[in-house]
Amino acid sequence: MSEWSMQEAIRSALRVSLEEDPKTLIFGEDVGHHGGVFRVTDGLQSQFGERRVFDTPLAEAGIVGTAVGLGLRGYRPVVEIQFDGFLAPAFNQIVNSAAKMHARTRGAANIPLTIRVPSFGGIKGPEHHSESVEAYFANVAGLKVASPSTPGDAYHLLLESIRDHDPVIFLEPKSRYWTRESADLADHTADLPRYSARVVREGEDATLVAWGASVARCLQVAEFAAEDGVGVEVLDLRWLRPIDLDSLVASARRTHRVVVVHEAPVRGGLGGEVAALLMEHCFDDLKAPVLRVGAPDATYPPTALEDEYLPSADRILLALQTVLER
Repeated sequence: MSEWSMQEAIRSALRVSLEEDPKTLIFGEDVGHHGGVFRVTDGLQSQFGERRVFDTPLAEAGIVGTAVGLGLRGYRPVVEIQFDGFLAPAFNQIVNSAAKMHARTRGAANIPLTIRVPSFGGIKGPEHHSESVEAYFANVAGLKVASPSTPGDAYHLLLESIRDHDPVIFLEPKSRYWTRESADLADHTADLPRYSARVVREGEDATLVAWGASVARCLQVAEFAAEDGVGVEVLDLRWLRPIDLDSLVASARRTHRVVVVHEAPVRGGLGGEVAALLMEHCFDDLKAPVLRVGAPDATYPPTALEDEYLPSADRILLALQTVLER
């Protein structure tokens, strides 16, 4: 088992996808010659040529619209949107074209489109560069939404996304691009079912549910809690649409207390959907209300205030203490 950064693992998954299917194309702003703003696609154009890995104008609606057309013609496009906030200009193409095409054609057409999006905060970027947009797209029938938290998951989830016949929004936690971890990139598709969550740390007293960049923070909190003899389970959802309800319910029934953590504002965030699912399916098993820890109901702040905006270990620990005292 070797050490990989998430950046390297994603690049490796893209390379495998290009090798295994000649209809796979990668394009977006600066992804070709420069290798992307985060250098994730570095070297792919020189290896596979300008007809399969190529740059586009600065026009997100055009990028996704072109990908929809290519998907209809039998290609498997993988596009990069430079930053999460830049998805907004492409919203119409994603929601009204890509997501609806299968139903609109009564199953005759599929759009095997993967939209890679460097997402979430943690790099001291301003608004439009540090957003958490998962709730927008997890609400859209016809889309799938994934977000890895480790290099290994980034590799395998991206391969699953590209091989999928439906459009997938792939949210990459940009603050985790350069963190190196041991990872096995050998094919492990039999280890976990598709669209499944993963218990990354077992515990018996409470569950922290998270995804993307928030998982690492929750693991840190679980370590702190263990010093006081509290066993905290950490559940990484990985897929935000569809949500793995079985794993979510199983964890809640083991620990009886749940806190959901995400970087998006609490109000209207995906944590509300997770809490509702738990109340519907685990009401009699819960010993405390499901709590949510997220950002305040405010626009993403200037860089000097980012640490105050994002969920901190102290805020997560306070929520854990609250559910444990019930």
